[in-house]
Amino acid sequence: MPELPEVETTRLGLSPHVQGQTIRTAVVRNPRLRWPVPKHLAQLVAGRRIERLERRSKYLLLDCGGGWLILHLGMSGSLRVVPADQPPGAHDHLDIVLESGQALRLHDPRRFGAVLWQRGEPTRNKLLRDIAPEPFDPRFDGHWLFQHTRGRRAAIKNLLMDQRLVCGVGNIYANESLFRAGIHPATAAGRIGEQRYARLVDAIRTTLTEAIRAGGSTLRDFVNADGKPGYFQQQYFVYGRAGEPCRLCASAVRMVRIGQRSAFYCPRCQR
Repeated sequence: MPELPEVETTRLGLSPHVQGQTIRTAVVRNPRLRWPVPKHLAQLVAGRRIERLERRSKYLLLDCGGGWLILHLGMSGSLRVVPADQPPGAHDHLDIVLESGQALRLHDPRRFGAVLWQRGEPTRNKLLRDIAPEPFDPRFDGHWLFQHTRGRRAAIKNLLMDQRLVCGVGNIYANESLFRAGIHPATAAGRIGEQRYARLVDAIRTTLTEAIRAGGSTLRDFVNADGKPGYFQQQYFVYGRAGEPCRLCASAVRMVRIGQRSAFYCPRCQR
């Protein structure tokens, strides 16, 4: 699933093409996504100007003046700007057609993505209402993690993927951040001290920043707004590298199942 770096990479690529543009119409070829596409989407967005394109967690938010388009890439989705008259592919389910002659096209083979409409502020939508601070938000620091994990027996890796604790950090970047912080992914969150959490926050920010610079990760389907893959997977320390030597100490990277998800770690570097 595209995580924060992939969604941010998409936002950065799309912004110059859509910001300030007027929407001509919406073309919905398949409304059956994770949630049904609004029936009258074309009427809702036609004539509206896209004021800005923002991101909240893994959601892309198009400010259309008085209403917002909320988009999610799901498991395998991507958004690209293409000529509006370019014939759609088999899994090109929706176009936001612009007066510029281009279209914002959603490609989603598994149809777990979403295109929703929210009048007023997007944070009123139930999907965004209870999301935790962004990893780069000053409120998210070692003290925040320390306070919100007291008495928690759950593994720290699982809690990093909880959108009520910090948003946008999925499986890949939780593994990589814990490696950089030297914390074993199965460690009970309530047993980690505030100083170690401060190091973890730094590791999360560093990992996400480097991933964004590399255009995110492409493991199967993800491509950015230009149709190009991300390259951060070439820099992984542990994710997907079970049995391979640790890049720092040469110990064999191990994999363990935590909460039905794979966790990768170095037995020497992470305690």
